[in-house]
Amino acid sequence: MPTDWQRALAVVAHPDDLEYGAAAAIASWIDGGRGVSYLLVSRGEAGIATMEPARAAPVREREQRASAATVGVSSVEFLDHPDGVIEYGPALRRDIAAAVRRHRPELIVTLNHRDTFGGTAWNTPDHKAVGRAALDAAADAGNRWIFTDLEEQGLQPWGGTRWVAVAASPEPTHAVDAEAGMERAVHSLLEHRAYIEALTDADPETYVRDFMSWATGTAAARFGDRPAVAFELFPR
Repeated sequence: MPTDWQRALAVVAHPDDLEYGAAAAIASWIDGGRGVSYLLVSRGEAGIATMEPARAAPVREREQRASAATVGVSSVEFLDHPDGVIEYGPALRRDIAAAVRRHRPELIVTLNHRDTFGGTAWNTPDHKAVGRAALDAAADAGNRWIFTDLEEQGLQPWGGTRWVAVAASPEPTHAVDAEAGMERAVHSLLEHRAYIEALTDADPETYVRDFMSWATGTAAARFGDRPAVAFELFPR
């Protein structure tokens, strides 16, 4: 992965999306003195079957903020698009472009926008919508003739984004060594306890460690036989 950058903005659909792997890379980047901010398009309010959305939203927000703090991220924003039915289109592109103008990142991180994970597991509409919109918003943020109201609000165009890195893509091109950030990434995912306990009957820590070992191990064969967080990198 490129290392000649200082600011990143991670844009995903739900609380926990970054913690299923990418957080190990984020922890390492922050160790290296880089700044990373999080932008959550929804509050994940439809993600816990046993909890009403109105109750789940603040729970998942608290878990996400605690999770981000575990890897050193203090800037966490929510856009409040409706979980489960996030729509790709100009409204979503505009909201992400506004965040790009605010944060002025050289690197945008997002989650898999393709139809499947690994060619077998069908991806969710929210992930696909947000991933595609993040890729598009990297260009939208630099075009003063798109979403002109943003400039009227004081958000000047930002064309300095140089890469968009897509985590969990079935077509990875680059990777970050996961070893240094692994333990913090494990604890970061464990902060999503309400979500995990509704998802599985397994012991939460066992579930998280097994998943992280599998997720970082699947990339190892392609990236030097070391646990790795893989990305599909799109230069700009």
